[in-house]
Amino acid sequence: MVSEHDLPRGLEADSVSRALNLVGERWTLLILREMFFGVRRYGRLARNLNIPRPTLSARLRSLVDAGLLERVRYATEPDRHEYHLSQSGRDLFPAVVALMRWGDAYLAGPQGPPIVLRHHECGQPADPTLTCRHCQQEITAHNVTPEPA
Repeated sequence: MVSEHDLPRGLEADSVSRALNLVGERWTLLILREMFFGVRRYGRLARNLNIPRPTLSARLRSLVDAGLLERVRYATEPDRHEYHLSQSGRDLFPAVVALMRWGDAYLAGPQGPPIVLRHHECGQPADPTLTCRHCQQEITAHNVTPEPA
């Protein structure tokens, strides 16, 4: 078993820190949530999120620069663009769902979660879990050990 003393001090280059530097800001995660639910256009993002437009513009620009979103023209007269998730952006879906699931469990009001994700295959509300790709068992903080790579 690896102890906390075996891991590098500070973990400045660890993946959680790097990911949070990119997507850890509140508006960024909310923009990504909207994108996962099908919102593509600037005006709709601004309305749905009630976000200041300069903030939205800056966040969208940073997400495009980071390769999480792609800016795609949908009209030429006038020149209009919408945003599409790139593969790396789509790969953030499990992280957003994990935050949503945690919020549903610990922060939902008496009426329960405000949104459920319905699974297309079985028609039931999804209850996603984190599982091991090799054995399909659920992964928890108690059954994994961090090790230096």
